[in-house]
This record gives sequence, C-alpha cells and structure tokens, in this order.
Amino acid sequence: MPGDETIKKPLPVGIEFFDEIIEKNYYYVDKSLFLKELIDNRPKVGLFLRPRRFGKTLALSMVKCFFEDTRDDAQNAARRKLFDGLKISAAGERYTREMTSYPVISLTLKSAKQPTFEMAMDRIRDIIAREYEHHGYVQDYLIRDSDRERFDNILNLKETGLTTFNASLEFLSECINKATGKKTIILIDEYDVPLDAAYLNGYYDRMIDFIRSLFESGLKTNENLEFAVVTGCLRVSQESIFTGMNNLDVYTLLNTEYSENYGFTQDEVDVMLRYYDIEKRRGDVKNWYDGYRVGKSDVYNPWSAIKCMKSLSADIDTVLQPYWANTSSNDIVRRLVDASNDDMRAEMEALMSGGTIEKPISESVTYRDLESGKDSFWSFMFFTGYLTLVSGRQVGSKALYTLRIPNIEVESIYENSVQSWFDETLKARDLSPLYDALKSGDAEALSEELSAMLLETISYHDYDESFYHGFMAGILKGMPHYTVKSNREAGLGRPDMELRPIRFGDPYIILEFKHTKRRSEAASCMADALAQIASRKYAQAAEADGYDKAICYGIGFWKKQAIAGVAT
Repeated sequence: MPGDETIKKPLPVGIEFFDEIIEKNYYYVDKSLFLKELIDNRPKVGLFLRPRRFGKTLALSMVKCFFEDTRDDAQNAARRKLFDGLKISAAGERYTREMTSYPVISLTLKSAKQPTFEMAMDRIRDIIAREYEHHGYVQDYLIRDSDRERFDNILNLKETGLTTFNASLEFLSECINKATGKKTIILIDEYDVPLDAAYLNGYYDRMIDFIRSLFESGLKTNENLEFAVVTGCLRVSQESIFTGMNNLDVYTLLNTEYSENYGFTQDEVDVMLRYYDIEKRRGDVKNWYDGYRVGKSDVYNPWSAIKCMKSLSADIDTVLQPYWANTSSNDIVRRLVDASNDDMRAEMEALMSGGTIEKPISESVTYRDLESGKDSFWSFMFFTGYLTLVSGRQVGSKALYTLRIPNIEVESIYENSVQSWFDETLKARDLSPLYDALKSGDAEALSEELSAMLLETISYHDYDESFYHGFMAGILKGMPHYTVKSNREAGLGRPDMELRPIRFGDPYIILEFKHTKRRSEAASCMADALAQIASRKYAQAAEADGYDKAICYGIGFWKKQAIAGVAT
C-alpha cells in the first residue's frame, strides 16, 4: 500500500541513469555534493580516474541532469525536481541557479571495444552521430551551406573519414553556440575503453591518433567550451592524449579532492544496512567489499555493495561472493602476468599472502609502459582497482606508496584468476625434459627442471607439503602413458605419489616429498625422503603388481628450489 514503510525501495543494480533512479524511486546514495565541488573548483577540463564500476557513469548522468538546458520548460522543471531533497538543493542559491542552464554534449565510449580499428570507429561514429541528433535543433540556426552540409554529413554518416569526425565535438559546440548563445559542457565517459581494446588488438597507434585529435579540438582549443568532465581508469600519458592541455585537472585515487564522490563511505553503507535490516552482516560486508583508499577517504566498491545488499535483503544468511570483475582490464593483466619476472612473481605472492609491497606510482601511464617495467605494472594494478593504498612516504624526490589487496572480493580474483593464469603458463611449458629425467633416473636433471618450474609458479599459501604435492600433481597428471596415484597404500605406508606405467617396458616411479624452511636442510630432506622409501618398502607394491623395475625419488623442497635423489 502507498506509504507502507515495510516495502523497501528496490536497489538500482545495473541502472546507470540518474533520472531513472530518482523517478522510479530506487534506493539512491546521495552523491549530489559532487556538483557543489565541481562548481566550486570549476576545472576547465576535469579528468576523473576511478576503477571500472565505481559509479563514474552514474555521476556523469547526474551532472547532465543537473546542468543541461533541454530547451523545454516542462522538461527543465522535471529535471530540477529530481534534486529535491538531495544535499545539493540545500547548498544554496549559488549552486541551484546553475541548474538547467547549459547545453550539454554527452558521450560514453564504454561500448567502443571492438576487435578491429574499423569496427571501433564505426561504433564511435555512431555515438557521435546520435549526439548530433540530440542537438538537431541547431540546423535551423546554421546560415552557411557548408555548415549545414557538414552537420548533415556527420548526423547521417554520409562521410565517415577520420578528418570528418576528428573535430566533431568542436564543431557541434560551435553550432550549439550559434543556436543558443551559450557555451557547452562536454561529458565523456570511459574515454580509455577504446584504448584498452586497441592495445589488446593491435591498433593502438591508430586509436591514439584519433582520440588525441578529438580531444585537442574539443577540449583544448575549443572557445565554445564552458567546461568538460572526462572519466576513465588510467591517465594515458600527457604526451599521448592530453598533449599540451594546460587546462586539464586530473583527479586520481591519490587526490583528496572528490575523494568521497565515487564509492560508498562506511556511514553510507551503515545506513543501507539498517534500511534493509541486515546490520548483523556488517562485518562480513566490510571485509568483502570495503578497503579502498581514495585520498584520505576509505570507501567501498559501490557496484559490489549494491549487489551484496540485494542478495542479503533476499536472504540474510546468503554466502557472499565476488561481484566485481574488472573485465576490461583482465586481459591486460593476463598479458602482463605472462611476461612477469621473478621479482614480480615474488611480490605477487607477498600480496596474495596478505602482505604489502612498496612501489612508486606513476599517474601518467601509457599502455606501452606496462610492458617496459614492473613499476608501471603496479601502477596499472593500483589504478584499476586490484590494489589499494595503505600509506605513502617521500624519499628524496621520489614518492613511494605501500600497497595491498583491498578486500576479500579482490583477493578471490587473485586466487581464481591470477593464480590460474600462472598455472596455465606453467602447463604451456614443454614438460618432456622433466618426464625424460623421471623415466631415466636422472636426479640432477629432475632437480634443475623442478627448480626452473617452481620459479614460474605463484602461491598465496606458505610453501608447505600440500603446496608441493599439488604442484607435482599438476605437472605430472599430463605425463604420457602414466596414471598418477597419490597417497596410495603401499608396503608399510603411503608414498606421496606413484606414477604407474600403462605402456610395457616403462618404469614404475615412486616419489616422496619433504620440505624445509631452511635452505641448508634441503639436501637432508631429500635424504630423509629416500630413507623413508627404503624403510617402509614402498617399492614392494610395484613388485607385487608384476613390475620389474621401480625408480624411487626422494625430493627435498625449500621455497622454489628442489633437490632430487634417486634409488633404483
């Protein structure tokens, strides 16, 4: 029934339009003071960098609803009503008088992630043409035939050459000024998504050239620009995109300005928990989805918090799960993992074990930088949400930042994705030298192969016997013409692993593992393993099954080193 407080507002899962959230009475975490801060600071071009799914699109939708003059009095009044009761309405007349006062050009490039340059440009042209359609009224105010023809060519995609679209934002704002006498606000959402796809699919230079030209004309030299807001994950370096743009203000995860405008604060999450009567899960929600540091503010991932609240409001005892997957950057992370070196793997292990790393962070990163050095890799991981800030310190002219994995949700992504990528890299390795060493009784070659392969692994657990057992099982299960048995009853005990030949004439292989936390004890661990094989008569199982030959290996492990000994 109307006004029934037992009926809770629905949660806006996947809804990114501000007006839809307000008009349909979805639950809204009031971020309208972003508008106050924007008006107070008045950046000519503000670049706001946050991880994907951190509310950037919703924020730009709010900006558009607040500032845009729709040229329709009734629609403008409806737009102003959207903000009734929100914090910006109580901020004073200085701010509310800005409502519905400017023409707005709004583009989102999040769908421009195609496998070829031609397909990506087709999508971008369509996005721009739709914005020309939105401002089709300006055609009535264009006097020159050349301007009307140019506008029509873009609107109806009659000419699709790059030069036609390079200056399309500048030209549209010029036409708008002629029609309205006002300068234009330009909003560009997820500007770096086309660059992600371009980098992964081999047309990065061509896309860089286009985006640079579009931005230079639309944002740098545009005399009809009131101000612009651009969002993305990475600040693709000034030399590449924002060449000479001295009107640019950049707000990253390191800045205190606008620090609470994206992401939910603890107070905001607590209000949601109370509203949906799920306060008893506060600790779980915090451990899973909190932990991001923006400037001096601690915030939750808003996408995950909303998804979680929806699940908990349906069943308060539901098992929490990861909702955030930065899929746009996962492919890039995979490529960087494949190219990682020993130091990076060791640092990844430290993070996955709950530790921290200390790194310089570059706020200007090109995609090429990611392949040129490990510090660029960690900057990428930080700005895309895989890491968060703990603290920073100045060391001479350099700033160093302590980083960690933000929460359980992101930790699960490391365990389920990053871990598997390392495992797949290992599986792609040629294992035939290892198999040959096992079958020939070459303990020295076996030691070398195992040690080399361990260096390519990553573990978020301590190096205990279960880790080494799993490692060996993983690399041996694909050994041709053998079946792998683990902890099978044999002789007077259970050997760690047995390789039973399928093909006549191949040797039966028995493996016993020991590990140590001291490097100096690795050799004695190997000897202990061999002694256990002998004393417990593990080889008798092979003999009882009719095998004429059994090769027995004792292997001592210390971290990422292996020492193998053999007895036949």
